[in-house]
Amino acid sequence: MARISPLMIAPPLIFLAFVAIAAFGMFRPDKDTLPSMFIGQPAPAVPGESLPGYPGLTAADLAAGEVTVVNFWASWCPPCRAEHPYLLELQKRGVRLVGVNFKDQEGDALKYLGDEGNPFLAIGFDPKGRSAIDWGVTAPPETFILGGDGTVLYRYVGPLVGSQKDQQFEPALAQALGR
Repeated sequence: MARISPLMIAPPLIFLAFVAIAAFGMFRPDKDTLPSMFIGQPAPAVPGESLPGYPGLTAADLAAGEVTVVNFWASWCPPCRAEHPYLLELQKRGVRLVGVNFKDQEGDALKYLGDEGNPFLAIGFDPKGRSAIDWGVTAPPETFILGGDGTVLYRYVGPLVGSQKDQQFEPALAQALGR
């Protein structure tokens, strides 16, 4: 009787495992959002550094008694640049908006804000991305809505542009603001 080598069985088994994982991902509920373990929890720590010439971000800024939007951004990030006009619009609408610049060069971040405008009340500077890890940020931009007590209410992954922003972020912000 001929023996079948395990090396002959391994490729089909690996392929079937991949198909099962992909199917699970495709058919899971709410597959268009990334869950955040921080929803309903106090916001993680913010970086202690700030960009020169801009107000630094503190834990007190996140629990100031008002809804606060926290935006993680970088000057080198094209989607961050795409959402910047919307951030300026939020500022004009009176939304309390703070930023965390991460994995960026100080000079590049300062030039970007000088050229494009600063929508933020305060800015944390996280050049090594340590605070972003604490927040569970996967890539810029990511935006969080916090309640007045600093509790994370909502997480939005990706640039705040287009219909997805209108259908997901805007209703979450309106709900947080009680509008």
